[in-house]
Amino acid sequence: MSVVRRALPEDAEEVLRLRQIMIDSLFGDPATAWHGESLPTLKAKLGASDGDFTAFVVDHPERPGTLASLVAGTIDYRIGKSGDPQGMVGFVFSVATDPSARRRGYARACMTTLLEWFRERGARRVQLTASPEAQPLYVSLGFRPKPDPLLELTL
Repeated sequence: MSVVRRALPEDAEEVLRLRQIMIDSLFGDPATAWHGESLPTLKAKLGASDGDFTAFVVDHPERPGTLASLVAGTIDYRIGKSGDPQGMVGFVFSVATDPSARRRGYARACMTTLLEWFRERGARRVQLTASPEAQPLYVSLGFRPKPDPLLELTL
């Protein structure tokens, strides 16, 4: 069984490495210059155990000091509505597994832990964007496709 733990500030460089693996696979963007600028904020967020951000990881079983898998998410407040009067929405934005550690259940174990974290904090809905390769995992966890009217503006 995979031992899932909450990511700590000292895991920040490995968290960025795994996030980059996800970015590369989705967007083919191997640029890493942003890592240095991102690192201080990520360390602070990983050190704040009571915030609206969390990450869960599994240590790599064959490579001490490295991570095998990562999930990260946030909780956002949105004004409540019918069926969700508290308006707490979880968002999963980073799921990655080191290529050498895939197909061992690590991402599933991390996702299950993250979903429980969302439940404990009152989230009634969880959203994510899935790659075609990852969609079967999320569907098996109960996620369903929704129409996406999302628009985005880069400032």
